[in-house]
Amino acid sequence: MSVLLRQRTSSTVDLRNESASHVGWPVRGSALNRGFTLIEMVITLAVAMILIAIAVPSFTSLIASNRLTTAVNEMVDASNVARMEAIKRNTSTQLCSDSATINTTDAWGTLCGTSTGAIVAMNGTTAILVRAAPAGLTMPIQLSGDLQALRYNAQGIASAVGSSAPYGGKVAVICTTSISKNNQATITMTAGSVLVVSLSSGACP
Repeated sequence: MSVLLRQRTSSTVDLRNESASHVGWPVRGSALNRGFTLIEMVITLAVAMILIAIAVPSFTSLIASNRLTTAVNEMVDASNVARMEAIKRNTSTQLCSDSATINTTDAWGTLCGTSTGAIVAMNGTTAILVRAAPAGLTMPIQLSGDLQALRYNAQGIASAVGSSAPYGGKVAVICTTSISKNNQATITMTAGSVLVVSLSSGACP
C-alpha cells in the first residue's frame, strides 16, 4: 500500500506541473518576463520620428487648404445672402468691397466703409447693416486685389456699383501663402447671379 501511495503522489505532482505549463504560467527566467531592449526602443522611436516628419507637412497643407475653402465659401454665402435679402425686402442690397472707393460715397457705400463682405440694405431712405463682414479673411488668408462691390436689385440681379447691367466678371480672388499649389481661388459671376469658383496656383501678396 505504501508503494502505491508514493506512485500516486508522484503522478499528482507531474499532472500539476504539466497543467501549469499548458495554462501558460510564466516560468522564472523565461522569455515571457523580458521587456523591450534599448535597441528596440531606439528603432521604434526612429520609425515614429520618420512618420511624423512625413505626415506633418501633409497635415499643414490640408489645414491651409481647408481654411482657404472656408473663406471662399463664406464669401459665396455672403453674396447669396445679399441676393436673397434684396428679394425678400423688395429693395436694393450691397455686398461691400474692402475698398471705400469701390463702395462709393452714397448711402450704401458710406455704411459699407471697408467692411469686406458685409451686407447693407436700404430701409426706406436709410441704409442698414444686414450682415457683418465674414471672419474668414484673416492672415494668411487674404484678398489678391479688391473685392468687387455688388449691388442687388429687388429681382436678385447683381450689378457693379454705378452700373445697371447684370454683372459679369471677377468678384474676388482669395489666396493663401501657406501653400504653393492651388493656393488661389477665383470667384466669378455671370448674368448677375451665377457664381463659379476656380482654383489656380500663383503668387499671393
